[in-house]
Order: sequence, then structure tokens, then C-alpha cells
Amino acid sequence: MENKIKSLLLSRDYAEIVRIASDMDVNEAATLFSQFDEEELVQVLSLFDDEKLGEFLPEFDKDTQNLVVTRLNQKKLQSVMDEISVDDTIGIIDNLPAPVASKVVEVDEIKNLLEKKRYKSLKELLSNINAIDIAAVFEELDEQERVLTFRLLSKDAAAEVFVELASDVQQELIRNLSDKELKSVIDEIFIDDAVDLIEEMPASVVKRLLAQSDAETRNYINELLKYPQNSTGSIMTVELVSLSKTMTVKQAFERIRACAIDKETVYTCYVTDETKHLIGVTTVRELLLADANAQIGDIMHENVIYAHTLDDREDTARRLREYGFLALPVVDDEMRLVGIVTIDDAIDVMVDETTEDISKIAATRPSDKPYLKTSVWTIFKNRIPWLLILMVSATFTGLIINKFEARLNAISTVLIACVPMLMDTGGNAGSQASVTVIRALALNEVKTKDIFKVLWKEMRAAILLALCLAIACFAKLQLIDNLLFGYADYTLVRCAVVSMSMFITVVIAKLIGCSLPIIAKAVKLDPTVVASPFITTIVDALSLMIFCLLSVSILA
Repeated sequence: MENKIKSLLLSRDYAEIVRIASDMDVNEAATLFSQFDEEELVQVLSLFDDEKLGEFLPEFDKDTQNLVVTRLNQKKLQSVMDEISVDDTIGIIDNLPAPVASKVVEVDEIKNLLEKKRYKSLKELLSNINAIDIAAVFEELDEQERVLTFRLLSKDAAAEVFVELASDVQQELIRNLSDKELKSVIDEIFIDDAVDLIEEMPASVVKRLLAQSDAETRNYINELLKYPQNSTGSIMTVELVSLSKTMTVKQAFERIRACAIDKETVYTCYVTDETKHLIGVTTVRELLLADANAQIGDIMHENVIYAHTLDDREDTARRLREYGFLALPVVDDEMRLVGIVTIDDAIDVMVDETTEDISKIAATRPSDKPYLKTSVWTIFKNRIPWLLILMVSATFTGLIINKFEARLNAISTVLIACVPMLMDTGGNAGSQASVTVIRALALNEVKTKDIFKVLWKEMRAAILLALCLAIACFAKLQLIDNLLFGYADYTLVRCAVVSMSMFITVVIAKLIGCSLPIIAKAVKLDPTVVASPFITTIVDALSLMIFCLLSVSILA
């Protein structure tokens, strides 16, 4: 049978291979496949669907299972594992080396290992899983399982996992861990992560956390907590590597080896003088390529890009992105090096600021918690102020309709039916322009002094868009409303008035949409505050006024 399968393989008769193997007993097929070489086996098994491969895999020997799990891509592997029972999956995990087994582990497998008290297997497994992935698993476990699993982690891994957990899960672990266990975690956490942790915890939890920190750590935490919430100082870490310009490269490496274990990053090294003033920067790469006896002062770059402690954290994060740095030094008013901002913290800032901007554009207050963990009452509080403001602001639109409704109905009742189309199109046009400009402002692509350049560009785009929409509006009223639905009141003149209103509305909406965010920025307001909802309200009122005045002036 083996020779026959190999013959079919050479002749590329894949359909026959699948048919023969599918009719065989699972154990028999597994025995047959185990005799193939690696490439033949991978080629044959790739022919089967996930369900059939899921039947074969538990029956393979250890080496064959290792081969299959290693060679399959992650998406295919997960699909196959979904077809295998939890008990069979556990059996496969036990047969595989921990690094390979980590590819197939899921929440159910971890729970099963816990239930069967196979802690050794689970500990080995967890040691090969990324901290982010373990934190995701923790979300699916119950309180007892979380505590037990957390205690199986190494000291370093436990600290890494802890900082990635949601604040409610962190509080749960703190409540269940002993003082000794908690101290072990706190000692391994970087200072900036400890500060973030303390800022999110209730006072009783903070008191216990600080009690388990050493005096030096507490001093650093207290210093960082003094900085304003949105400042660079509030997100920096003091755990950095500093060198002296009089050091040789050899001495620099000795210093790095001595202190690197406690530092968040060692790739970038900062050079300071005797009074901690920042005078230069170098990298480990440059040190590796330099002569061992060369002095740091001869290697370092004196033109250092840095941030001040009181700089806005968003500006600092943007600077990190612009320059492509992994870290940015932070100095005080006297140019003394006091800390660094790392790229991971910068990404967190950009995510937070983007979330805040999106919330403001959507006329709601941002929430610090994930959506599914945000209470209904919190959602209500975040949304109701803006909705009330926007509802009241719509009063102007109502006043315009009240003033002109009778005169429009006297001309033709169909004119009122065109109002929603004009208002919606104008609002959409204004929102498009505002969102584009807000993004450009956020990325520093546009500055307040560029307002006339933006207006000129948007004016030209608006004319093209307005012309296209006006023509489409005229065609729609004539072909669909008049001919198809039989509304004879849509005469050529009335359709022309509506189309003219559409043209003017779109042009004005675009100009308002692009200019208001820039004006808001110029007067030190958040551009997102004047985004879609307010622009839509303003444009609605203007578009309605334009339409009513044109209709009364031309058609009355």
C-alpha cells in the first residue's frame, strides 16, 4: 500500500490518495503515513481536510506529531485542533516539546491541565507562551484558575503578564496573592508600569502595593506621580542606561552588563556629565562596531533629540514616531537627564489619544474601560451631555422650517421632501472635510498657518464634488421622482433650484468642514470638539436657509 501511495504521489493523483486513505482505518492510515519521509508526509497530509487530519493527528507517534505541528501554518493548525477533543489535545501536548506544544494550546487545554492537576506540563507550556497571549487566556479563566496559573509562572513572566492584565483582574490577583508573592511581582515591574498600575487602583490597593515596594522604588513612584497627567513626565521611566564620555567602550559594556537586568531598554545609551546633564547619545550597535579602547566621547552623537518633562505626552509620542526611535530621553528645565519614554509607552499614548479623538468626533466622552466592561450607566453619562447639546442646537433648524414651511407649501408640496436630501448631503460633505483636516492636524501635516492653502485646495475639490452631486440630484429628481414615481410637480425649474441649492450647500459645507478644526486649533481648542456633530448642525441650518431663500426668490 505504501508503494502504491508513493506511486500515486509521483503521478500527482491526489484525489485517489485521499480516497484510499479515507477508506482506511485511522490507526492503519497513521501507521502508513509514519513510514513516509518528511516532505512526502507533509505533501500527503496537506491534501486532507481539517476534520480528517484531526482524526489522524492523535494516532501519530511523537515524532510525526512534532513534524505536523511544526510544519503546518498557524491558521491551518488551529482549524485542525478545533476538530480534536480536549483529552486528545492534552495527549498531543504531553508528547511535544514545550515550545512546539505552545502552538496548539488554548483556554480549554489550560483548564483541562488545571483540572487534572498536571501542573508540571502546564508550567513548561506557559514558559513558552508570550506574556500577551497568557494575559488573554487569563480573561477566560475563573478567579481560582487565574491565581493557580499565575503562581505557576516564573518571576519574570509573572511580572510581564501582570502588567498586561485588565485592572479588575490585577485587583483580583492582588487580593489573592500573599505579601511575599506580591513583593516578588512588584520588584520585577518597571517603574513606569508600576505608576500606571497605582493610578488605576483604589486607595486600599495602592497602600498595599507601596508597602511591598522598597524605599527607592517608592521615591521614584512618588516623583513620577507629581507630574501632570498628560505630561511626558507621567509616562517616562527612570530605568535607563547612562554612560560617561570619558569611559572606554570596554568600560561601557561592563557597566551595561552590570545594570542591564534592571533597565527597560539597553539598546540606546545616553551620555551625561558629572551633574547628570544630557550631552550625547549612542547605541549598543555603535559600541559593538567600535574599538574596545575608544572613548564614548568620540563615538557619541551630540545632537540629541529629547523631550521635556512638562511637554505634552502626545507631542512626545509623535516625535518618537517621526524619528523612528525606540526610546526618547527626557530632561528637566536644567537639561538634566531624568528618564526616557519608550516606544511601547508612546504607542499606548497614541492609542489613548486616538480613542479620545474618535469619541469626541462621535459626540461622546471617552471611556477608560473596554466596551464590554463599561457599565450601562457610564455609557449613558458619556453620551447624554452631547446629545442634549446637539438636540438644543437643532432648534435653529426648526425655526427656519417654521418660517418658510408655509411659503414652500404654497409653491409646491414636493419642495419640503427635498430638505432631508440636502441636509444629509451637506452634513456628509462637511464631515468628510473635517475628518480629513483633523487627521492632518494630528499628524502635523497641516499647521494653523496653512489655513488658506487648505481652503484653496478644498474649494477646488468642493466645486468638482458639488457639480457632480448637483447633476446627479437633477437626474434623480427627473428620472426617478418625476418619471418613475409620477411626481409631476418636479418641473425642470424646480429641479434646477434644488440642484443649485445642492451645489451651494456642498461648497459651503466643505469650506466650513475644513476651516473650523484649524480655527479651533488656532484658539487652543481641541479640533475634534468641532468635528462632525457640530459641523453637521451648522451645515444643516445653512443648507436649509439657502434652499428656502432660493426657492422663495426664484419660484414664488
